Amino acid sequence: MSKPLADKTALVTGATRGLGYSLSLELAKNGAHIIATGRTIGGLEDLDDEIKEAGGTATLVPLDLLEEDTLDGIGPSLLSKFEKLDLFIGNAAYLGALSPTSHFKTAEWNKVMGTNLKANWQLIRSLDPLLKQAPNSTALFITDEEIAESAPAYWGPYAASKAGLKTLVKSYAGECNETNLKVQLYSPCPMATNLRKKAFPGEDQSTLTAPEVVAKAIANHLINNEAENGAHIKFKAN
Repeated sequence: MSKPLADKTALVTGATRGLGYSLSLELAKNGAHIIATGRTIGGLEDLDDEIKEAGGTATLVPLDLLEEDTLDGIGPSLLSKFEKLDLFIGNAAYLGALSPTSHFKTAEWNKVMGTNLKANWQLIRSLDPLLKQAPNSTALFITDEEIAESAPAYWGPYAASKAGLKTLVKSYAGECNETNLKVQLYSPCPMATNLRKKAFPGEDQSTLTAPEVVAKAIANHLINNEAENGAHIKFKAN
């Protein structure tokens, strides 16, 4: 059976659980070599086992998105091994405490902004040459449109980080209009993930969409990708 992403490389942040884990596995099943990043070595190893069972391959990169020097070095390191990067999925996110903005601690603010916004800027800077080495590449950033737009009370730093990410990605997309790289945003639906559980601890997660379902939709988008550069794609159930 043909695999539409054969000979493609895909870097996924936050690949140790939730949507990142499911998407890494789905892309691997479609033939992509996965460069899986995450802080938890055990989670990366579990993902690697599943990818191998599915007949795929992966490179594991233990990575803390708050480590600036590591992020700056990841692009040159991958360039020497892979020469190009076809897909980059900026998926990792940190919720932080849900509390009054005036009570938010500096260290927590830095972690939310560092993970959700600053790390994506650093990865853009580090991976841009690799992405532009591929004949047709995509950088897809997972956002939270509902929270970014509504900015509900007690969600200030997280909402600000997602709104900032949207602005950053739109600007980067404009800079790539004359290149082979498509830069896009993707808004999933509410999913049964740990991040969602922390935000809504009393919610029945059995009523939510499984990350595997959203992962299949994102993989299909990346395989076909008829959307234009700068597009904001929103999940639609079949």
